[in-house]
Formats: sequence, C-alpha cells, structure tokens
Amino acid sequence: MPTAHKPKSSQAFMHQEVRKLKISARNQVKGKVTQIKKGVITAQVKIRIEAPATLTAVITKEAVQEMNIKRGDDVLAVIKATSIMVSK
Repeated sequence: MPTAHKPKSSQAFMHQEVRKLKISARNQVKGKVTQIKKGVITAQVKIRIEAPATLTAVITKEAVQEMNIKRGDDVLAVIKATSIMVSK
C-alpha cells in the first residue's frame, strides 16, 4: 500500500516558491540573528552584519515562525527603499 504524503500548507508552499524568485533589490547583506522581539503582530529581528553593525528588521511574527528564524541563524538582509526584509 503506498504511503500517503501530507500536503504542505499553502503558506509553506508560498514561502518555498518566493525563495525561488529573483528579486530586483541589490542591497543584500549577510548577517547573524542576535535577537528576536515578538509582538502581537510583528517581530523585530536584530541582525549583526560584518561591518560590524546591527540592522533591525520589523517583519510579521508569522514570517518569523514560517521561516523558523532563531537567534544565531545566518540570514540575508534585503534592503529595498525604507524597508529591511529577511531571507533565510
């Protein structure tokens, strides 16, 4: 009897699809997550970059959970206009 596979949630699928996309933002900085402060809707993710400096990205709490962002993770800060997005 074949094994049934549990379908991925639509949010997890969307996250995988978005990671495959090429984006126009060229200001990308690799760094390490040093702190996460979760609020009701958003979370502040502090990222230490090599300069040394720290960037703070305010992203949704859901994004932190979906990407499983934890302190000490290596991430990519994507800077576009006045926002800092997080990619993992």
